[in-house]
Amino acid sequence: MSSNYRFAAPLIVRWVGVALTVAGVLVVLVTLVAVAVPRADVPAIGLVAAIALVLLLGLCGFIAVRRATVVRLDDRGYQVRHVRGAGVRQATWKEVEDVAAATVAGARCVVVRLRDGRATTIPVDVLAGSSDEFVRDLQQHLNRGHGYRPLAGPSR
Repeated sequence: MSSNYRFAAPLIVRWVGVALTVAGVLVVLVTLVAVAVPRADVPAIGLVAAIALVLLLGLCGFIAVRRATVVRLDDRGYQVRHVRGAGVRQATWKEVEDVAAATVAGARCVVVRLRDGRATTIPVDVLAGSSDEFVRDLQQHLNRGHGYRPLAGPSR
């Protein structure tokens, strides 16, 4: 059984908003150049290229929202992608020493410490869904990976 966690939608919206703003400024600049330059061939090509850039950025934002898996947990271990400064990108559950909550640069994080002293830092606020559910799922995968089984409820 595997679990995939994507970027939180507000974070993606913010990134796409910044990218579209930059692209919009580029379109305005190219349009101003097109008006200022008497020869129409070169500025028209630039305007078409700027509009194509805006459409490409919109498509990239859509793909990022739909497909970008940030954290993958499965029966063998975990994998972290697209997080700068995460540390170790992947490891097996047998390599994990423990998991702890931490605050790094003002962001709430989960730190997965490995037996060899290395670590993976996962900022939970960038993940879609509840951070509590993510931590619970991470601990369940870790327990299964180490061979622990949850205790059964009271028998009657």
